[in-house]
Amino acid sequence: MTNGRIFGILALCAAAGALAGDASGPIQFQDVTAESGIRFTHSFGAEKLGSLVESTGAGCVWFDYNNDGKPDLFVASGRPLGKEMHPYPLRKTPDPPPTNHLYRNDGDGKFTDVTEAAGVAGDSFSFSAVAADFDNDGFTDLLVTSYGRVTLYRNKGDGTFEDVTLKAGLDVKGWALNATWLDYDRDGCLDLFIGRYVKFDPKYRSYYAADNYPGPLDYEGDTNLLYHNTCKGSFVDVSEKSGIAAFKGRAMGVTAADFDGDGYPDIYVANDKTENFLFRNKHDGTFEEIATEAGAAFGQNGESTSAMGPVFFDPENRGAVDLWVSDSRYNRLLRNTGKREFSDVTQQAGIAQLAAQYTSWGTGAYDFDNDGWRDIFIFHGGLIHLIPQEHSLFRNLGNGRFQDVSAAGGAFFQTKTVGRGACFADYDTDGRVDAFLVNLGSAGELLRNTTRGAGNWIKIRLVGTRSNRDGIGATVEVAAGGVKQRAERVAASGYLSQDDWRLHFGLGASARADRITVTWPSGIRQVLENVAAGQVVTITEKP
Repeated sequence: MTNGRIFGILALCAAAGALAGDASGPIQFQDVTAESGIRFTHSFGAEKLGSLVESTGAGCVWFDYNNDGKPDLFVASGRPLGKEMHPYPLRKTPDPPPTNHLYRNDGDGKFTDVTEAAGVAGDSFSFSAVAADFDNDGFTDLLVTSYGRVTLYRNKGDGTFEDVTLKAGLDVKGWALNATWLDYDRDGCLDLFIGRYVKFDPKYRSYYAADNYPGPLDYEGDTNLLYHNTCKGSFVDVSEKSGIAAFKGRAMGVTAADFDGDGYPDIYVANDKTENFLFRNKHDGTFEEIATEAGAAFGQNGESTSAMGPVFFDPENRGAVDLWVSDSRYNRLLRNTGKREFSDVTQQAGIAQLAAQYTSWGTGAYDFDNDGWRDIFIFHGGLIHLIPQEHSLFRNLGNGRFQDVSAAGGAFFQTKTVGRGACFADYDTDGRVDAFLVNLGSAGELLRNTTRGAGNWIKIRLVGTRSNRDGIGATVEVAAGGVKQRAERVAASGYLSQDDWRLHFGLGASARADRITVTWPSGIRQVLENVAAGQVVTITEKP
């Protein structure tokens, strides 16, 4: 047992009185992969790790590809490339070769692999996927990032997808690692931001032997890309025009949300060994990079960390969007001051001390026990070697502090894996947010939230009309029992992944939401009152 787990148990004991009086009880997860029908094993295409391409891992996305209301799961995977790409190639190439996978949610806790039928297996070394209805036709499309390219799959509405990448004008070069959808100009059509990693050179083999292979600083960083949606099924590269291309980094995780409350989405880029970027939307089609002055560029000690998974969320229910970033050091919880700047409160929140011994990757901030406060789940794994690590679950105590409850979280937290991307969704719609974890070079895991005594809940599904159909960029405020919670509909979140498109709110003991307020990207504001808990509420934007 590690020191972190020992400290976690001591923290549990110290807070036993508080937990005993809390009806929600401890948060628990159960590994239900075996009975789910999900048989996914990630591949990095080689016998052992020998490059950044292989060690980066992959992520996943929950989306409803067949419009039956249930979250389906898409998982990205690498695969064997040319021998020049792998210093330690496979002795025997797998047959069939590794591919990306799409699993249809059958609604009874079971999933069916529909990859081949849907036409989304792919033939590239893939890393991440983001889903959205880019053409506003009522069917959710899928973008997959891979080494040397991206692939845009248009949902045909009959359970299959067609590759429209080149037709849509997305001939992306370089190492596209992550992406996010956003409507940066609020014209009702979703635009696309693509984070590129490094200019990888497989022939470069000069490195410190203990590092196993060249690291990120051995390669030149690259620019990110921004594509404007023409609203006619295609995109135009506006990277230069928007100001995005003026900055080179080593993008790992990207996400977009309106952090300053001006009604326009901003973009955050978590970079590897390079200062992070915060692109503030200037409302005129351009962005300004303000991460340094905003206090969001560097690590806890002013260093450039290996930043992984960024998440915008409101942990204190004060109506401000804070920023959580997993990384290879202490991680960062950045409190929004409301003045276009952040204050690092990771240590005060009780997270830095317990997570610093790990390398953190996939992460999510959700109210796992439905008590009205958003908790944090972090998945860990070795950085440059296949070193398995245990994972962390921090419960929000509602006072700006978090408590490590991993030790009481179930058998899963007593195991170690080499975690990478993770995506979160209430896949069985029982009101408790679940997770899927992608493990580097090994089997993925479906984790069902089995928290006993969890509070009431409500989910909000948005359907835009004047705004983009997904409602990406819309904010939802739920008032219940004297508490107001706020969340924004975003695309990518965490490391190489995307979560449930339905916004989840834990309501504690409240049997209903007193008021639900939706502010759409179009500026339209809608209010619903006295809405019963325990249901998914679909809100369609007023035309």
